[in-house]
Amino acid sequence: FVAIACGTYHNVGLRSDGTVVTWGDKSVGQRHGSPTGKGFVAIACYATRSAALLNNGRVVTWGGDRDFARDETLSSAGYVAIARGIGHTVALRCDGRVVSCGNGSVGQHNDTPTGSGFVAIACGGFHSVGLRDDGTV
Repeated sequence: FVAIACGTYHNVGLRSDGTVVTWGDKSVGQRHGSPTGKGFVAIACYATRSAALLNNGRVVTWGGDRDFARDETLSSAGYVAIARGIGHTVALRCDGRVVSCGNGSVGQHNDTPTGSGFVAIACGGFHSVGLRDDGTV
């Protein structure tokens, strides 16, 4: 494996050949819809949903419906990093902008930063952070 991520009772691994592997509990759909094929470069998961980033910049999400909404708005390409929280996914675009999508029932999307200059992203349960190229968070 070249990367691993943990959700609630399930795990996701990224192999050096670009394939994604899931294991663990699947009682609420954590592993439902796991991606197949090669070309994945990053993974993220939280609670019952997971995400993987393809080498063409497209994001694929899967997992349990209990973890709020599906992330339909990440269907385009151009992403370079991903992070998962409870009910939301955050993605970093190649131009340094941040996109947040999914369920916003407890403010996951409040104050999603605008503009470019972001170089890293991370999610907690119901919040997200972004690191700008000038070192500010």
